[in-house]
Amino acid sequence: MKLCIIFPPLPFGWTPVAPPSLEYLAALTRRADPDIEIELISASADPDAIDRVDCDLAAISILTPTAVGGYRIAEKLRARGIRIVFGNMHASAMSEEAKQHGDAVVIGEAESVWPEVLRDFRAGRLKPFYRGEQIPLDDLPTPLYGLLKGKRRHQFRIVNTSRGCPYNCTFCSVRLFWGSKIRFRPIDHVVRDVAAVPEKMYINGDENIWWTGKAQRAIDLFTALKGSGKKWMGFGSLGPVLSPAGPRMLKAARESGLLSLWVGWESISDEGLREFAAGSKIGVDRERAVKTLRDNGIDVSLFYMLGSRHDSLDDFKRSVELADRLGVSMHPSLVVPYPWTMLREQYEPYIYKGLGWEYYTGAYSLFEHPDPAMTPEVREELFYETSLELLSLKRVFRHMFKVPRAGFPHAHILSLMSQIPVRHGMKIAYKKWKNERRTVAEKRFIT
Repeated sequence: MKLCIIFPPLPFGWTPVAPPSLEYLAALTRRADPDIEIELISASADPDAIDRVDCDLAAISILTPTAVGGYRIAEKLRARGIRIVFGNMHASAMSEEAKQHGDAVVIGEAESVWPEVLRDFRAGRLKPFYRGEQIPLDDLPTPLYGLLKGKRRHQFRIVNTSRGCPYNCTFCSVRLFWGSKIRFRPIDHVVRDVAAVPEKMYINGDENIWWTGKAQRAIDLFTALKGSGKKWMGFGSLGPVLSPAGPRMLKAARESGLLSLWVGWESISDEGLREFAAGSKIGVDRERAVKTLRDNGIDVSLFYMLGSRHDSLDDFKRSVELADRLGVSMHPSLVVPYPWTMLREQYEPYIYKGLGWEYYTGAYSLFEHPDPAMTPEVREELFYETSLELLSLKRVFRHMFKVPRAGFPHAHILSLMSQIPVRHGMKIAYKKWKNERRTVAEKRFIT
C-alpha cells in the first residue's frame, strides 16, 4: 500500500516553511503501519508533483484558503481511482462539504483515529467520518524529517509543544479545534524533536509560547532548550511579557535561542480589540510590552487585521505610523470570518455569499461595511497599498538595522528571510487582484 500526504498550494505562492501536517502525519503512519510506503507533497514547493502521484490513498490537509485547491486535487486523483481522506481545520469545520469531494473525513485531531483509518482502508471498509479525540500529548512521535522533497527547499520546520487556547477571540477557530484547555507535551519530548530538526533554526508552532499563569512551564521549557544550539522563532501574546515572571521568562527565552516573536496585535483600534474579544490576550499596555521584548534582544513582528465593521479608513494609515513608532515589522490582513468562529456568526447577515473559500485569504473584502466610504474595492486597495508600503525594500532593510543587536547575525538574516518571500507573494497577489477585480465585484452580488 502507498499513501500520499498532500498539502495544497498556498494562495500567495511558496514559503520556506514546511507544512507541519505532512511530516507529522507521516510519523503517525509509520508508527501505525511500518509497511506503508509514504510520499509527501507540498504543492506550493512542487506544483507538478500532483500530476505524478501514484498511490492507493491520498490524505489531503486543508485549511480554509487552501480548501478549493485541495478539492481540485482530489477530483484529479479520484478520476484515476485514488481514494481520498481529508483532514485539518477546514475539513473539521465543514465536514459534510469536504465529504462531497472525498471518501472520508477526519474531524478534529488525528492521533486517536488515524490507525483506524488505515486499517479500514486496507480492509475496504473506509467510513465517511472519523472523529478524533483530544487526548494527552505524552506520546507523540517525532515528525519524519527528510521525506518531504520538492523543487524548492524548506528552510524551516515547525515544532509544537502544546495544544489548546483559553482565549475566546471571536475571529479564531483554534479553541474549537484544539480545545480551551492547554495540553502540554513532556519537555524532554520537545527537546528530542528539536534535536531531530535538520536545520539550525526552527519555528515553535504553538498558538502561544507562553501563557498567562503558566510562566514557570515556559521557563522550564526554555531552560531545557538552552543547550540545543539552535535558534528559533515563535508566536506569543503580549500579556505575560509584563507579568511579575516576565523578566525571568524573557531571559530564559533569549538564552534558549529565541530571535523573533510573532505577535497578534489583532486590531489597530481599541474598538476593534473589544469587537474581537482579544483584550485579555493583548494585555494592558501592548506598546510597552513590545518595547520590553525589544529591550530584551527579541525582534518583534506584529500581525493585525484591517477592515472590520468597526474599522475606519484612518486605521490603514495609522498602522504604518505604528510600525515606524515601535520599530517593528507589521503584517496586515483583511478580516476573515472563518467557518466555526463567533465572528462568522456575527457577520453572517453581511457576508458576500458569492465569494467561495478561495477568497478567504486575508486579501479580499468578504462582507458589507456600514461606512459607505469603506466599499469592498476601497478596503482592498488600501490593504495592498498598506502591505506593499510596509514591505517596501527600503523599510525591510531599515527594519533589519533596527533588529536588536543581541540577535546578530541570525536575527538580522531571519528578518530578511521572513519578509522578502512575503513581499514577493504580496506583489503576486496584487497583480492577480488588479486583473480580476471586476469579476470579484460581480461575484459579491451573487446570492
